Amino acid sequence: MMNVGRLELSFSTHHSAFIIPHSFAPSLTVGLPPFCVHAIPRRSRYNCGFVPRHLSLSVGAGSPEMINFETSPERYKHWKLQVDGAVATLSMDVREDETLGEGYKLKLNSYDLGVDIELADAVQRLRFEHPEVRCVVVTSLKPRIFCAGANIYMLGTSPHGFKVNFCKFTNETRCSIEDASRHSGQRYVAALNGTASGGGYELAIACDEIYLVDDGNSAVSLPEVPLLGVLPGTGGLTRLVDKRKVRRDRADVFSTLAEGLKAKRAKEWGLIDGYFPTSKFQEGVAARVGKILEEAGGREAGPGVELYPLDVEATADGRAYRYVALKYNREGRYADLTLRGPEADSPTGADEIVKLGDSYWPLRAYRELDDALLQLRMNEPEIGLVLL
Repeated sequence: MMNVGRLELSFSTHHSAFIIPHSFAPSLTVGLPPFCVHAIPRRSRYNCGFVPRHLSLSVGAGSPEMINFETSPERYKHWKLQVDGAVATLSMDVREDETLGEGYKLKLNSYDLGVDIELADAVQRLRFEHPEVRCVVVTSLKPRIFCAGANIYMLGTSPHGFKVNFCKFTNETRCSIEDASRHSGQRYVAALNGTASGGGYELAIACDEIYLVDDGNSAVSLPEVPLLGVLPGTGGLTRLVDKRKVRRDRADVFSTLAEGLKAKRAKEWGLIDGYFPTSKFQEGVAARVGKILEEAGGREAGPGVELYPLDVEATADGRAYRYVALKYNREGRYADLTLRGPEADSPTGADEIVKLGDSYWPLRAYRELDDALLQLRMNEPEIGLVLL
């Protein structure tokens, strides 16, 4: 199956229902999962998710303020992507005033949906445009802080539905990191040059390895339970136990400690893979990256595929892509989603596919479908049924 972004997850996590005629199913041969009809809750708008009040969006009116999920490295506001041969460095440097909505500041490298949209784009571009990269270092340019997690004030002013879909998007981005490691051979290393709390630590544990600076102050934590009375929303406890194999009793205790654990104890509990003093932190991380490259061997990478912006005509009534069409029927609370097949015979060899680049039908169609589903999820909260 070709995994493009969060497409594979979108079908299982989106709360809209899908109906597909059985006669059409055999023609969907490029990795589409089986579909079935799901019951629509009576008040399904709570499941589909609202756009936050503070975004002041005119949902369903074709407003230019609708959330846009397309970006590119030259447009990043919160991340810096540097590729040097087989090593890429993804540095978090959140501009606190560059928020997706109003009424909050992104202090301490906290994030909102806009920050994570950029992260998702970077992960995707590394896989397609830079197959030569074997190791990705995720770090922060802020002194003594890696990431404080999702912005609390943003979440506090958002309706429940938006918060649900925000957490889905961020978790799917972290799943794409793990998928890149598993299927594209790009190992992710979290270089925590400062404290990682909440969603910041959840980002770290999505990586293959975690290294924390031992400066006497920095720690890792999941403070949601003691501070907010909620469980971590982006797979924190699940990854602790299932991925990092932390003992369940320790995971329980860890999730009640608002202050978290510093380097030595965090290493003993399996929360991180190692730590280095401040004076040797960069050197220690670089040595580990070098070791990863040695273990990866000298496997040659093929040419990358540049991902160009999608061609889409957006109107008040829908969105028209090259191979995907989305038409809204807001009065009936449903949408028609049409997927068209390739216009010519598909190439049979790798060289032909590379020559087509991002125009290759499976890649282009799935990128378009991914964007269409995200538009439905975040910008059309009243749509409760999708006819495919």
